[in-house]
Amino acid sequence: MTDDPSRVRKRSIRIAGHATSVSLEQAFWNRLRLISAARGVSINGLIAEIDRHRTGNLSSAIRLFVLEESDRAGSDGD
Repeated sequence: MTDDPSRVRKRSIRIAGHATSVSLEQAFWNRLRLISAARGVSINGLIAEIDRHRTGNLSSAIRLFVLEESDRAGSDGD
């Protein structure tokens, strides 16, 4: 994963049978991949879960989810 972590990447995904695209910085895509692997779900499946609970923009909801998961993982060691 040598891509610039600040580079924005747009990816096509499918949520509830509907195609959409999401733009996120590479660092968020990388972390989302790790979280989905740890949970044993696909990235699309994880994004669908985030989508079900969001109240605003999907890209923002994904970023907030990743930050919350990172905070949670960091507090597990406390």
